[in-house]
Amino acid sequence: MFELKGFLQQQQDQDLYRTRDICEGKQGPEQVCNGKQVLSFCSNDYLGLAADPRIIKSLQQATEKYGVGSGAAHLINGHTTAHHALEEELAEFTGCERALLFSTGYMANLGVVSALLDRNDVVVADKLVHASLLDAAKLSGAKLLRYKHADIESLSSRLENNDAKKIIITDGVFSMDGDIAPLPEIISKLDKNNTAVLVDDAHGFGVLGKNGGGCVEHFNCSDDVDILVGTLGKAFGTFGAFVAGSEELIETLIQSARSYIFTTAMPAAVAEATRTSLKILQVENERREKLQSLVKQFRKSAQQLGLTLVNSPTPIQPIIVGSAEKAVAMSKGLAEQGIMVSAIRPPTVPTGTARLRVTFSASHSEKQLEKLLLALESVL
Repeated sequence: MFELKGFLQQQQDQDLYRTRDICEGKQGPEQVCNGKQVLSFCSNDYLGLAADPRIIKSLQQATEKYGVGSGAAHLINGHTTAHHALEEELAEFTGCERALLFSTGYMANLGVVSALLDRNDVVVADKLVHASLLDAAKLSGAKLLRYKHADIESLSSRLENNDAKKIIITDGVFSMDGDIAPLPEIISKLDKNNTAVLVDDAHGFGVLGKNGGGCVEHFNCSDDVDILVGTLGKAFGTFGAFVAGSEELIETLIQSARSYIFTTAMPAAVAEATRTSLKILQVENERREKLQSLVKQFRKSAQQLGLTLVNSPTPIQPIIVGSAEKAVAMSKGLAEQGIMVSAIRPPTVPTGTARLRVTFSASHSEKQLEKLLLALESVL
């Protein structure tokens, strides 16, 4: 085996070394991690559904019916009535003709872009899109052009004088900044003859929109987004991902998306549990209202403390601290007080923008928010 110690030592020296916390019990604000009780502000369980008793019950009952494993890929004998029903319900939820389940959001993005483009085509990507979208563009072999974050003039310049088939790709809610993509302005730049737009709304579904429909509901533009990608392991509280779009799009992915064709289907019991989650997500608007209340309270108090925030109206509230060393030190200082907040460092974010990534759940209480703010004040 070739030498790896040098790389690992370099990661440690630059405060970029990653470690895993070992957590016990159900997902929620209060957990046991590394044997200690902690108050967590780093989960993507935005609506607090990951441990909802109704969803747990659905999973248990479906396991009795379907077993644990799906046994095969969707195109062999792994596609069940539970999967099919969930796809139909997700299509209705998103306002699209069809939806297609994938095992993860990463696989969904890889599958879509590589199925639709080749080396003669172009991907035009926001500078801050998720890593899976960049990897998808590279895997497809298409030419990758990147525009300044949420900058429509920069996007326009990338689209000019280019007659190739193109896909504009953007996050709906950006995972490290929490801001929302300017979808109406992006859509206005589409040339329907040879350009499509892909929105990865992993962090928008459940959080934005009156019924939790994400960015397209927030902007009322579902008819104008060609390819919509969502994950089920965040606000939905379960696991997996989906792509929604036209009949032709979904059939093309079934025929050509390698990350769909050549992988085992998610367990049917998980699909059945997600059907319950989808029903809850759409009708319990108080969860989104609670989230917005927590976010507003946090932003007001954090600004009074002099913390540097990003213009984010979502449960993702980054505190920009600059260096990786400082981010790690602050995260450790919070951990010593029983507060769990992740330090996000390069290459996940640009050099000089290391941060504490605070995320809120509808399960958090105002008292827990106050405890976080006191702890943040102590580590400044």
